[in-house]
Amino acid sequence: MQNLEGQRIGLAMTGSHCTIEAILPQVKILREAGAEIYPIFSTTVQETDTRFGSKEYWRKQVVDLTGRNPWLTMVDVEPIGPKKLLDLVLIAPCTGNTMAKIANGVVDTAVLMAVKAQLRNQRPVLVFISTNDGLGLNAKNLAVLLNTKHIYLVPFGQDNPGEKPNSLVSCAEMILPAAVEALQARQLQPVLIGQ
Repeated sequence: MQNLEGQRIGLAMTGSHCTIEAILPQVKILREAGAEIYPIFSTTVQETDTRFGSKEYWRKQVVDLTGRNPWLTMVDVEPIGPKKLLDLVLIAPCTGNTMAKIANGVVDTAVLMAVKAQLRNQRPVLVFISTNDGLGLNAKNLAVLLNTKHIYLVPFGQDNPGEKPNSLVSCAEMILPAAVEALQARQLQPVLIGQ
């Protein structure tokens, strides 16, 4: 197993509820590799019940897994910048909406403030894509992220090209190796994979 001993990782979760279940076992692997995990919830994760689970269910899962209550507000995460609290921000899952906001400099949730604070320090942000429009209107925003310094992507591909040809999702099992590479200022390759 790769060593992340003492690395402080902000787990920034946005509203692609269908992929949260696949991500949490990988967060356990990050912890087993020595990382300290600091959860950060978008407003959607804080407030929305879906067929994939209630907001209370997901909060309990994350608190039990990380041993920490999530940061919920921009005030909670603002110190990431001046205090250099995190070594890596992992946005997992990252919706198309969040991707578009990052690409266009919008900061209106705790997750987006965490990204802004991390980039202010020229520290890595790792993006786990989960969006139905990654090859649609959001393709231009994906291109911006791919070409932005200090932003790295967990390798991704089309998850259902027959029925959802614009849909993209990152490979959950690649979170650990992508994090290790991002912490060394490198993009895990290949970034485009088959699902």
